[in-house]
Amino acid sequence: MMAIPLSWYIVFATVLFCIAIAGIFINRKNVIVLLMCIELMLLAVNTNFVAFSRFLGNPGGQVFVFFILTVAAAESAIGLAIVVLMFRTRRTINVDEINTLRY
Repeated sequence: MMAIPLSWYIVFATVLFCIAIAGIFINRKNVIVLLMCIELMLLAVNTNFVAFSRFLGNPGGQVFVFFILTVAAAESAIGLAIVVLMFRTRRTINVDEINTLRY
């Protein structure tokens, strides 16, 4: 059985991270897309943690991924709650129109 080399995982995670960076710079208008790009960055980092953990034989990286996923889930829930509240008050999720935190 052939194993996938570590370099392929690193290239895959790099491509994911670059797509997320491009998504942030290209689309600066929609808050939901920005949150999704941040999540994609975290998934790229998690891919590296799991790949290195697997190839080094140390489960510490995989355990660390669980903590990152927990923080990412909390960040997504809080971020989406803020977006919903902002949409209720301002009727938009455009970043250019939501430039202050006061009403």
